[in-house]
Amino acid sequence: MPIYDYIYGTVDKSLDTLYEISLRRKEETPNVVHLMHLTTPESIYHLRVGFAYLASKPYSSAWYLWLLWPVTLWFTMLTRIYRRTFVVERNRFHQLRLQTWAIPNFREQGKELNRYGEVYVKKHPQLKVKLVDGSSLAVAVLLNSIPKGTTQVLLRGNLTKVAFAVAFSLCQKGIQVTVLREDEYEKLDKSLGTKSEGKLVISKSYSSCKVWLVGDDLTEEEQRKANKGTLFIPFSQFPLKNLRKDCFYHTTPAMQTPKALENVDSCENWLPRRVMSVWRIAGILHALEGWEEHECGDTISNIDKVWEACLKHGFQPLTVPTQSKS
Repeated sequence: MPIYDYIYGTVDKSLDTLYEISLRRKEETPNVVHLMHLTTPESIYHLRVGFAYLASKPYSSAWYLWLLWPVTLWFTMLTRIYRRTFVVERNRFHQLRLQTWAIPNFREQGKELNRYGEVYVKKHPQLKVKLVDGSSLAVAVLLNSIPKGTTQVLLRGNLTKVAFAVAFSLCQKGIQVTVLREDEYEKLDKSLGTKSEGKLVISKSYSSCKVWLVGDDLTEEEQRKANKGTLFIPFSQFPLKNLRKDCFYHTTPAMQTPKALENVDSCENWLPRRVMSVWRIAGILHALEGWEEHECGDTISNIDKVWEACLKHGFQPLTVPTQSKS
């Protein structure tokens, strides 16, 4: 702040004009917009608009945030009244201008909210903006997270678009997909039909598989029934609570970002710095490759094509997870 320049009359008057011109410049138009929503009332403090210290670290609950409960309550009420998106991050990747917009809404499933974006495509058939839910890249990352040589996996949790696509791909690769609940088996069997190649089975045993693909509905009791050394791989957007010290936990579907991605000074939810969720990466890939189709509703892009494009542009798979230290 040039307070002494004002006191002693040495301030440069031309700076005032420059400042006024900069205020009148047009708002930057992004090439890619990632829509996110808040997960908990306290998650606002982990955004850039909250506390920079918290934003620079993976999201975790902190006791001292309870001291701010009056502010948190006020913000929660404000989001319910205001209900408009706001920009929380701006990045640049080569020639692409990227923005992240926060939706003033809390944890909600994509299908329940808007059928993975299909509602907007049907409502606006001439929509020029391409909607990308990132399901194909999520499936690709999950498939490449399963250790080589695996012959069977256990699928458990709320069945989403990604879960159905992963089950189909595994069956096509000759890997047995085991489910524990009758209703989940019926849904998958109805969806896959003869395409399951006889690889979809139902079992009452929790100890039959060492690789678990898990979603939001997995209970703590079920997790405790897993064998020692079991690898848990979440297919949902929310991480699994690490209860077992003798098991391995993978992150939610994500990848390491290339160094060319600029202005990354905060963490995306619970992920480490410079690690990005596949749902966010997918939109960037769509723009980089110039793909013209939507990926929303029941539509899913070519998994192999998306994976190859991702590696080509410098995004890298995460390392094999280590044993839980919780």
